[in-house]
Amino acid sequence: MSVSLNKGGSVSLTKEAGASRLTSITVGLGWDPREGFGADFDLDASAIILGKNAMALSDDDLVFYNALKSPTGAVTHTGDSRDGRLPGDDESLIVELDLVPEAGHAIVFIVSIHDARSRGQSFGVVDNAFIRVVNNADGRELARFDLSEGATSDTALTFGELYRDGVEWKFRAIGDGFPEGFAAALHSYGINVG
Repeated sequence: MSVSLNKGGSVSLTKEAGASRLTSITVGLGWDPREGFGADFDLDASAIILGKNAMALSDDDLVFYNALKSPTGAVTHTGDSRDGRLPGDDESLIVELDLVPEAGHAIVFIVSIHDARSRGQSFGVVDNAFIRVVNNADGRELARFDLSEGATSDTALTFGELYRDGVEWKFRAIGDGFPEGFAAALHSYGINVG
């Protein structure tokens, strides 16, 4: 049974996996566009591999629809959904835990709304936004965080964080927003954007 997290809550994925080996996970993100708000909502999932200082190991450690794989192959983006109308996960990132570099202490997962400012969109008009973690060994959902409030003017969100704690992998629900968008989120993790 999946652990349902609240903002700030965390869970040991290693313990939740139980007898199944935890070597590869899928982080799925989903949303439903609220009808009657003009253009489709194009949400984009991304991931950044962070060091112990909570900053990106390098600019190349950002994975998103235009850079589909991290340098070591630890994180792979599976493709861009432009309207949020897929059943279940709209976008996914696969994490091969054994390939996360030794200096990689955590991986944060950010979701941003493409062209939010010009379309007049924010997470305040996105329904059923969630992040979930699935163990690829058995297809079982280990953790889920449903974003239900507090993002009315935000156009980018750090949804969650996968991190090492000794020999365990844990996941924390974050839900911190950035009204200024994706570039502001990237800057907060030390990614240089033009």
